[in-house]
Amino acid sequence: MAFNKNKGIEEWSLIISPKRKWNSFSFSEIFRYRDLLFLFVRRDIISIYKQTILGPVWFFVQPILTSFTFAVIFGKVAGIETDGIPNFLFYLSGITIWNYFSDTLLKTSDTFVGNASIFGKVYFPRLLVPISIAMSNLVKFFIQFFLLICVMVFYFFNGTKINLNSLLILIPYLILLMGAIGLGFGIIISSLTTKYRDLKFLVNFGIQLLMYCSPIVYPLSIVEKNFPNFKIIFLLNPITSLIEGFRFILLGVGTFNWYYLLGCSCFTVILLLIAALIFNRVEKSFIDNV
Repeated sequence: MAFNKNKGIEEWSLIISPKRKWNSFSFSEIFRYRDLLFLFVRRDIISIYKQTILGPVWFFVQPILTSFTFAVIFGKVAGIETDGIPNFLFYLSGITIWNYFSDTLLKTSDTFVGNASIFGKVYFPRLLVPISIAMSNLVKFFIQFFLLICVMVFYFFNGTKINLNSLLILIPYLILLMGAIGLGFGIIISSLTTKYRDLKFLVNFGIQLLMYCSPIVYPLSIVEKNFPNFKIIFLLNPITSLIEGFRFILLGVGTFNWYYLLGCSCFTVILLLIAALIFNRVEKSFIDNV
């Protein structure tokens, strides 16, 4: 409360009122609570390292073991081609950007249920929580991206042809889209699980299924060559163009198309708008259901 000298009365310096409409937004409010946002990001990062012996080393172990497993099963046993790129490097490039998407989706899908105790006690813009998750996951991504760069340098000095190109400037944009898609789907799932708890059991299965429907263990060129009629179906998956573009920019293989990127960008904007609308509507009454 503040004192107004001109009027000679005390006035409230901050007024918190309920939203009148479920489709009303206050993005300025999110900016006003930016300090709390950074506190949430710090909390998420610290919680990852807490009570672990190796700490951030686990961020290296997971993609290495997964890439090695894929290289043996899909590269050696199944004999799937990787566009002339060494199997391990090919799989690591896909897993690196995929992990950012999957981690963001998984963690944001538990926003309401996992933070019910906080939401029910103090007011703040609820969207800060899923946004902070997407931001904190960037730390893990950059650690794994550094690992990918080191592996690229190793293969380059061992004779592997790696063609970086001028589109390298688009890497941050591809990462932004990947995180935004995971954030959008995670918010929608989190909003739905306040009433339908069964959905959280399907999330892990759905992510695994989506991974095999994305060009992580195989390039899009395999689909074009062996199943040309199914190419359009794979391209309807927005993750496909992002992973292919990521590989094309870093390794010089894969498919990059400006129209695919434009379509993915439009899809991401629409997804985030729908997610925000659903989140805004559920936020008003979720505490009665959780």
